[in-house]
Amino acid sequence: MAGNSQRRNRRTSNKKGATVGSGGQRRRGLEGKGPTPKAEDRKKHKKNRIATAKAKQAATRRPAPRRGGAKGTSEMVVGRNPVFEALRDGVPASTLYVQQYIDNDERVREALQLAGERGNINLMEAPRAELDRMTNGLNHQGLVLQVPPYEYADPQDLTALAYDNGEDPLIVALDGVTDPRNLGAIVRSTSAFGGHGVVVPERRAAGMTAGAWKSSAGTAARTPVSRVTNLTRALEAYKKEGLTIVGLAADGEHTVEDLEQIGGPVVIVIGSEGKGLGRLVGETCDYRVRISMPGGAESLNAGVAAGIVLYEAARRRA
Repeated sequence: MAGNSQRRNRRTSNKKGATVGSGGQRRRGLEGKGPTPKAEDRKKHKKNRIATAKAKQAATRRPAPRRGGAKGTSEMVVGRNPVFEALRDGVPASTLYVQQYIDNDERVREALQLAGERGNINLMEAPRAELDRMTNGLNHQGLVLQVPPYEYADPQDLTALAYDNGEDPLIVALDGVTDPRNLGAIVRSTSAFGGHGVVVPERRAAGMTAGAWKSSAGTAARTPVSRVTNLTRALEAYKKEGLTIVGLAADGEHTVEDLEQIGGPVVIVIGSEGKGLGRLVGETCDYRVRISMPGGAESLNAGVAAGIVLYEAARRRA
């Protein structure tokens, strides 16, 4: 018996002491972790991404006013019908030149009436010889409309506009689109589907002429267009801001409807109808997408293709 008692004492003496409680850890584990952080403070949330990008923009943005980029060249619209249509479609104009002793037909009267209603267009009477000199001998029919240079936006203004509105940027870049009517149509689609602007190269590309303005159906007044000396460098700069570069190509690895990134901060790059995307621009793209065409057409007009991709981007953002 004594031996058994000694063994029990030895087992008891090996214990380190009384059992210690949880120290309140279990109780604290049951307690709440406080209010849910705001969306702007939660990583990976869309609002956090926008707030972060907006802060970076504020830190690096130049103090230049919006639409403070390069300027185009002035332009002359000549002929009675073209002048009337430009005035009717809201093309910006500074001066309407009218030939002295012109036959006062219906088109001339309508053009003069539209210019007068604008209130900010100068009306100037000039001899035929002066109009011939101004237009380099074109058949002006006694009416010449002077269109002031278009004031292009800075590329950073387009993303700043998006962040100021609390939105992910949706920008369209054009690579080799030379038809001003296509440019105007793309500006119109960009405006219709909530885009924040269009980027065009300086060389071998259409600019914001009177024809482009007319095709935009007035949306060029509220949708900025930026002109850059090097499109590849502009796309690289957008990449550094966190935008995804998506190029439209007939042999793209992805389809428009399957690429989720189109619904986020993105630049959609549209190439020319003949050559498509240039080599360097294509290599800069993060993704190349194609439009599914069950009908078997080889390609689409650049303006139509841009509208389809912009619709898909807007649908994903809705």
